Amino acid sequence: MSSVPMENTTSPRKSKKALPVGHYRGLASWTVVFFVFLYLPIVVLIFYSFNANRMVMNWGGFGIDWYIKAFQNDDIQSAVWNSLVVATVATVVATAIATVGALVLARGGNFRGKTISLGLITLPLMVPEIVTAVAVLIFFAAIGLNWGLGNVIIAHTTFCIPFAFMPIRARLEGMDTSLEQAARDLYASEWETFRYVTVPLLMPGILAGAMLSFVISMDDFIITLMVGGAGSTTLPVYIYSMIRRGLTPEINAVSTLLLLVSIAIVTAYWIMSRKTET
Repeated sequence: MSSVPMENTTSPRKSKKALPVGHYRGLASWTVVFFVFLYLPIVVLIFYSFNANRMVMNWGGFGIDWYIKAFQNDDIQSAVWNSLVVATVATVVATAIATVGALVLARGGNFRGKTISLGLITLPLMVPEIVTAVAVLIFFAAIGLNWGLGNVIIAHTTFCIPFAFMPIRARLEGMDTSLEQAARDLYASEWETFRYVTVPLLMPGILAGAMLSFVISMDDFIITLMVGGAGSTTLPVYIYSMIRRGLTPEINAVSTLLLLVSIAIVTAYWIMSRKTET
């Protein structure tokens, strides 16, 4: 009896590949328009910061006089110093609190109020910043707290905690606990395990959270404007006051420098985040 080969009715499932952007008609062009609309004002700002003419939009030749004038301005130096002090203190305190909170929520097991605690920490990320600023201002007025730059530091610390918390918690949840368990098996105490194993493994997340908090604090305007008093002017607030008096290339120079610092910190944060994912 001859055997008739049966037809294989099962066909392999074809793998679906993502379609390139150019496949959709007009989408590539709109993407270019979007990025031009987003970054062209920044390019114009940087270009006119090298304008030798005092009139902002009247090109008078290339020059760096406004950068030199910005560095020699005592008010700008004071504003930069205030921004660095606020950002540094707020970053250190916020990162420390965020690290402790991430350890409790990620390694503390299940406990009553865990979900609520996580929601309260991340709530400032979803609440409009003006709401946070008004709430902090009302709280300071209610308790009679008037510490000048100290009020700004407290407000920035509160606002920066969730930004530092998210990368630290993500790092904790992605960490392999085998090395910590091996350290405990080799008779290391809990403190030694935490100091020599957990902290080094967690450091990329801590650094990423700290850098993100720093740039958020350096660039913050609304909270500082609401809670800051006399002598607590930061660089964003000072730039705003300069714009109210009239546009000059000096504003472009200061804004460009602040932009470069922000880009450098964000780039470092992105590199640390990539290492954390790896």
